[in-house]
Amino acid sequence: MEAGFLPRTGFQTLLDALQQSGYHCIGPRVHDGTIIYSALTRVEELPRGVHDRQAPGRYRLENDASLRFFNWANGPQALKPLLFAPVEPLWRSERAGDGALRFAAIEPPAERLAVIGVRACDLAALRLQDQHFLEGHCADPYYAARRANILLIAVHCTHPADTCFCASTGDGPRATHGFDLALSELDDGFLVQSGSDAGRALAARLALMPATATQHQVADREIEASARQQTRRLPSRNLHDVLFANLDHPHWESVAERCLSCGNCTAVCPTCFCHSESDEAALDGGHSQHLRQWDSCFTPNHSYIHGITIRADTRMRYRQWLTHKLGSWHDQYGRSGCVGCGRCISWCPVGIDITEETTAICGGGTHG
Repeated sequence: MEAGFLPRTGFQTLLDALQQSGYHCIGPRVHDGTIIYSALTRVEELPRGVHDRQAPGRYRLENDASLRFFNWANGPQALKPLLFAPVEPLWRSERAGDGALRFAAIEPPAERLAVIGVRACDLAALRLQDQHFLEGHCADPYYAARRANILLIAVHCTHPADTCFCASTGDGPRATHGFDLALSELDDGFLVQSGSDAGRALAARLALMPATATQHQVADREIEASARQQTRRLPSRNLHDVLFANLDHPHWESVAERCLSCGNCTAVCPTCFCHSESDEAALDGGHSQHLRQWDSCFTPNHSYIHGITIRADTRMRYRQWLTHKLGSWHDQYGRSGCVGCGRCISWCPVGIDITEETTAICGGGTHG
């Protein structure tokens, strides 16, 4: 786990080593006023000198003269769309000449991906996605195929957004697990730390220089300062009992009066995994595909059962989302489903703040 130093002028060698090893590189790039994960081949494509300014219902990018590539907190994407596809076909049915139907699974592509710039909160979210898709009674083969072919290069976060609260959930800003390589960005380069055999093999190809004590101290100070800058927090890391004791709290109605039931919060959340399935038939009737696509507990169909929509209004849908995310996830996965990334706050069109709403319902004290 000892770190070496990669000068800024040598960052392209990391991209080259990944591509020479057969990986398709994915990294942060500016697109339509946001930072998203996209194909990356040259260091010049990284967001040099770009900062994000986030607040409830607001996300903006600004530029300065900094040479740094990772002076931002996050964009609307996490790792989720790279592993749990927003829309994908699961199987195909075809009508044979004799009229019989034949079914065939559609295998996901086995492309090797290397993702650069992963934040600690998103690694924590990935651990929860792994629990859901891989560690149950029946592992999801589509998720598993992508998960087996991904290499993760984390960057410790030093510039949290105003909406971030990962320090309070214990999921950042320092990446501590789940990565192949982890980078600390300094003005003149990067401290590079290995976290897996694949990461060590990659680091060996970079001709790293020995890292100095001063470089370690600067990196540690910046990460610690990032944690101190965060002002938002949830009342507790375990709100299971207090949430379910407050199912009739009047504040649920207050939230519902503002919530649009648009599902933005579930789309940008790195841990939400709800999906729906449907069949898409060809116009000639010769074949069809069975599709899986992201869904949200904010949609009426999510709770539709035999002619009845169980959660027919926004109040019940928001309550379902929050009590599941912060409450019953403890029963399922041993922890809250919130990693403190703050995306649901920034990308909510009306600026609903999960930390404020939860505090109003549960109070600001400690609940375990």
